[in-house]
Amino acid sequence: MKKVLIFYASYGGGHLSAARSIKEYIEQYYKDIEVNLVDCVKYVNKSLEKLTTKAYNEMAKKMPWVWGKIYSNSQKGVFAKISNSSNKIMALKLNKLLQEYNPDFVISTHPFGSQMCTILKKKEKISASIATVMTDYAPHDQWLVNSSLIDYFFVAHDGMKQDLIKKGIDNKKIFVTGIPLSNRFLKNYPKKEILDELGFIENKKTVLFFAGR
Repeated sequence: MKKVLIFYASYGGGHLSAARSIKEYIEQYYKDIEVNLVDCVKYVNKSLEKLTTKAYNEMAKKMPWVWGKIYSNSQKGVFAKISNSSNKIMALKLNKLLQEYNPDFVISTHPFGSQMCTILKKKEKISASIATVMTDYAPHDQWLVNSSLIDYFFVAHDGMKQDLIKKGIDNKKIFVTGIPLSNRFLKNYPKKEILDELGFIENKKTVLFFAGR
């Protein structure tokens, strides 16, 4: 039986949601594949994961401009060097899981997972195929660290594919699939039952307002 390991990180819900959707799809349509889902940062260091996740959540809610600045600067300079150096250290611990599980295929929905796996592949610690599912709408450079060692890139739209090609990524490695969504978004629901449940009138126009803080 083939084995697939899916890595994500809990910085926002998008990476986890995409990872769960991929796992859900594989389990539904590929019964001969064993699949496992792992928070790569939490696995290598629970304290670091707890601290950084809390910091991310606070900045995202209260100071989004600060998070935006960090996110942008992490592509280059000091932030990029710190990130890349820490991933080299964390990769050594992640190797323990990879050796025990021995996956044929590794999928990452967060750049840290891809980076750690490519570091290990470069050192010939693992031989699994590596796929990066880019859960962004633009190709942040952190996704492209050691890109020559990544076998597949799955991107949100054709513009991202063209950007990756300009950055030297082989066209044959890039697949425009959109960001993975749960199968529940493909289900059909009876309109009348939903309207009745919400107390709406069927022959009257309904306007929904969405808001956030």
